[in-house]
Amino acid sequence: MPVAIITGASKGLGRALGAALAERGWDLVLDARTASALEDSARDLAGRGARVEAVAGDVTDAGHRADLVAAARRLGGLDLLVNNASALGAEPLVRLEELALDGLRQALETNVVAALGLIREALPLLRASAAGAVVDVSSDAAVEAYETWGGYGASKAALDQLSAVLAVEEPGIRVWAIDPGDMRTDLYGAAVPDDDASGRPSPETVAPAFLRLLDERPASGRYSGPSLLDGPSGVDAR
Repeated sequence: MPVAIITGASKGLGRALGAALAERGWDLVLDARTASALEDSARDLAGRGARVEAVAGDVTDAGHRADLVAAARRLGGLDLLVNNASALGAEPLVRLEELALDGLRQALETNVVAALGLIREALPLLRASAAGAVVDVSSDAAVEAYETWGGYGASKAALDQLSAVLAVEEPGIRVWAIDPGDMRTDLYGAAVPDDDASGRPSPETVAPAFLRLLDERPASGRYSGPSLLDGPSGVDAR
C-alpha cells in the first residue's frame, strides 16, 4: 500500500486528508503536537482500514521529524509527504507594526524551516518511490496583501518558493504547493476569532482537490484548491 506522512493531522485539513487517503487504501504516519487529539484521529483513520502510525511531537524538533520518517520506513517506504502543520505567528492576527518578532520567527520556523527539514529527512524514501510527491499547504495570503496576515503570508510565500526550487532540483518527484482556499478550521478561528466562519467550506469538501493532484499527477507547481475542484485546470501561474 502507498504510505503518506501528514503533519498537523489531528484535526482540520490534515485529518480530512488522512480520511480521504485511508479510504483509498493508503497507510498513514500522522503528526500533531497534542497526543490525545492525535490518538483520536488515528483511531478514526485506522477504523477506515489504514495502518496508522501516530507520532506526537513538534515538527520544529529534528528528532521528531526523524521519528516520522522512521515510522514511514516501518510501513514500507514513503510515497507522499504533506506539510500541513502551520503556525500563525500571532493569535489573533495583528498588523505588522504589532507583530512580535518572536511570533514571526515561530511562523517561519514551523511553516518553512520545519517543512524543509522534514523534506530533507524524507528525500531518500521519496526518491525510491515510483510516484514520490510532496504537498506543501500554502495560502492565498502568500500572494495577496490582507491586513493582519503579513507574517503568516510571508511564511507561506517562502514555502511557495521553497516548493518551486525543490521541484527544479528534484525532477523525479512531484512537488505541489496548494492553496486550499477558505475553510472552516480552528486555525482560521484562532486567526480571526470575531469573524463568522459558519459559511466557509469544511476541510472535508476541500480534500478532493488534493486527491485530484494524486490522480492526475500534473506538473510540479502552485495550484488552487477551488480551481482543482471546479475546473479543468487548477494551475496558478504566480
